[in-house]
Amino acid sequence: MPTQYRLQSVHTKALFADEGFTLDAPGEQHPTLIRAVYQRDQLAVTGRCDGIFCYADWLPVNRHIEGSSAPVTFRSEELARRLGLNNLWITFSGWWPERGALMKTCSFKETEAYPVCARRPLADNRVLVVASAGNTARAFARVCSDNNIPLLLCVPHDNLDALWSDQPLADCVKLLATRSGSDYFDAIHLSNIVAALDGFVAEGGARNVARRDGMGTTVLSAVTTIGAIPRYYFQAVGSGTGAIAAWEANMRLVADGRFGNHLMKLMVSQNDPFLPMYDAWHQNSRELLPFNHDEARQQVEAIDAKVLSNRKPPYSIVGGLFDALTATGGTVLKATNEEGRAAMKLFAETEGCDIHPAAGIALASLISSVNAGHIAPDDLVMLNITGGGEACFKAENQLHYLKPHHVFDINPDAGEVRQVVEDLFRNR
Repeated sequence: MPTQYRLQSVHTKALFADEGFTLDAPGEQHPTLIRAVYQRDQLAVTGRCDGIFCYADWLPVNRHIEGSSAPVTFRSEELARRLGLNNLWITFSGWWPERGALMKTCSFKETEAYPVCARRPLADNRVLVVASAGNTARAFARVCSDNNIPLLLCVPHDNLDALWSDQPLADCVKLLATRSGSDYFDAIHLSNIVAALDGFVAEGGARNVARRDGMGTTVLSAVTTIGAIPRYYFQAVGSGTGAIAAWEANMRLVADGRFGNHLMKLMVSQNDPFLPMYDAWHQNSRELLPFNHDEARQQVEAIDAKVLSNRKPPYSIVGGLFDALTATGGTVLKATNEEGRAAMKLFAETEGCDIHPAAGIALASLISSVNAGHIAPDDLVMLNITGGGEACFKAENQLHYLKPHHVFDINPDAGEVRQVVEDLFRNR
């Protein structure tokens, strides 16, 4: 059953219909995100057998797709005790069957992929184009393979080890890479060239309301489990889209009226030394500060959490991360590789599950905030663990790796891209 909703410009508040895969407000020139405005003001959560679609009231989808798993929220005991917190709640997305978490890609990027594909009109035969630093590509590959949705992925070569699956992927999934030494920004550039070709459509990233509202299910999971809106929300960010989604879900929950009337303080973190949003925020700048792109690539190579490496995040745009942080009284934190690794080890020791480097950065930032006295012992805290259980999943399953069909230079010729893509999909 399709969800009933309309779209709205964050900048002008104008309402309009979704034409199927609308990414921008029609006729508006000022850069702005759009949001989904749902018919139901109060969220009705269905059974967990529906996976992420248990939150379908607040997902902009035309149908439900089988195979999804919703984020799982639980109250921390041992980790909370070690940190001196009395009200720490963990929202976990990944593989942790003992907790009911069954995401076979071990990443919360599944919360994006399922709603985006479920939003896609059945009559739309265009190839979906997705740029990714790794985890998003793995999630979309899985969902599109299982549901026979044509997909073209663009991923930096150095991140290809993230493109694994416990089963062979269907031929509808294709992969292009940018050469070694490139990063997520270069993959985005390649994807933009491809998406401009006839027969292809950009997934849209942060501009896609299905992606953001899918990510927002982490907050829906937390609040409906706890019964209240947390005071603090911790997450590591690459683009900041997940934090924007958390803010938007929070506003819907306030309007719902059953869980509180305040906005969570968004405590988002980046992996030092790649800190474009951290630097801009602490200079009170709505715009990202100028930086050298070659130096930025070197910084990306240096960080453990490669997924936190977007050089063009939705930070400045109306409705973007700057607005989210401003509205919630939040801030941008940072953590080093060493701090992230120590946090990952602590989580495994106290909670019993491995977590991804990005989640380690989030936990490290929580630890530093507690140690600095910014978080009181009784504060209600949500820690968004955006990926985990990978070590366990890999140990139990034979893995299949997706190989690139072509590797491009950092600034590929558009004609070369067109020729490669036409050859790749010639028999489609």
